[in-house]
Amino acid sequence: MSQDVFNKALAIGRPPNVVQNFPNSKALIVSGKVIDRAMIEKGQAMTIAANGRNIFVIEGALKAAQRANAAIIIEIARSESTYCPTTLWNLARRVDYLMNKLSITVPVAVHADHYFMKKWEDVAEAKAEIPSLFDAGITSIALDASHMTDDLNLLANIEVSPSIPAWAGYETEIGEIKGEFGLSSPVEAKFLCQGLNAHGLCPDWIALNNGTTHGIEASGEGIQVDLTAEIHQALAPYGTSGAQHGTSGNDSQRLKEIAAKTMTTKANVATALQMISWGVRVNDFGNAIMTDDGEFDKVPGEGLDDALWAEMTAYAEANSISGGNYKKLNLPFERRWQGQDAATRERMADAVEQFVHHLLVNVFNAADTAPIAYDLIVKAGSYDLGPKVAKFEDAADWTKEKIKAMAAAMGTDKGPAGDFDD
Repeated sequence: MSQDVFNKALAIGRPPNVVQNFPNSKALIVSGKVIDRAMIEKGQAMTIAANGRNIFVIEGALKAAQRANAAIIIEIARSESTYCPTTLWNLARRVDYLMNKLSITVPVAVHADHYFMKKWEDVAEAKAEIPSLFDAGITSIALDASHMTDDLNLLANIEVSPSIPAWAGYETEIGEIKGEFGLSSPVEAKFLCQGLNAHGLCPDWIALNNGTTHGIEASGEGIQVDLTAEIHQALAPYGTSGAQHGTSGNDSQRLKEIAAKTMTTKANVATALQMISWGVRVNDFGNAIMTDDGEFDKVPGEGLDDALWAEMTAYAEANSISGGNYKKLNLPFERRWQGQDAATRERMADAVEQFVHHLLVNVFNAADTAPIAYDLIVKAGSYDLGPKVAKFEDAADWTKEKIKAMAAAMGTDKGPAGDFDD
């Protein structure tokens, strides 16, 4: 990368909300559209959407991206803002601060993941609240109305879309992530993207239930690559890439296949990064390794201080926190992690860096996508790359009444009810 190309991209590639929040910044925070297009341009490539539950994960992921020369995404989900120190409103500030501190020059999108609307009454709140996320520097968002029926999912996306800037990255979702239950189908995916196109909307990504779960994957088949490829093929006319959720719990070979055989350009990784920052062993599937007595296998002298880990586990036991709910330790303990000595803080971030760098370079095929992103920005002459596909469906065929009738005729299987968030 020439300094001249970077400077040009920096001058025009930051969206207006980023410029307003960080007027003197040298951090190239970009729209999610830029990251998606860079992966498409390289081909058979996807990048990490690193879930920044704590600041050490964000630091490690950014350092890995710089070393791999890869464009990446840093994200946090709406629900995580209730139990993590990183929230939808401070994520951009944390990313910008670390990028400037560490002289990170690769392009980074800041993504509000799983902005959920579980019932129609949530739509009004979403319309009111989402503008505040972009006011705080968010550059990409996932609208997750997958808990609702197919017609309400589509209608919720349409209703909320005016709250999202046209330049921003936009992800939609079908089929709540439930592992083997309620697997997504090409029919329901096409229904959603068709209806959105008719209303002038082109999602950059779609998340599916393709066999994975959130959090710690104890069992299950994992990502169904052939199903994912079939759905993506059905969506090809609509220009929507895949967003892979529940990446932890799938081995490197399965993730390589997702990058090579599907149109996935975004891979969410959360639980594994959190565990690695703490010094807990994980396997090739990204799953935390447990000891014979059912406890997380913390490696002495790695990650956070061993005495502090003992304090965390005691707190967890006292508060009936176990398994995937260890994620709820991020909020009460991050200030304690930041109070450790410099060497310990550095090894927490470095452990994440090594893991993420391996994914970017050896698994996701995302290395050297940063220069591609710079060129896309410079060629467009703007932070806004526009939609991948123009509107071609007839809105008259996608009225509220017709949407409801078509959805009722599909008869899709959403799987059992219940809490599948982790």
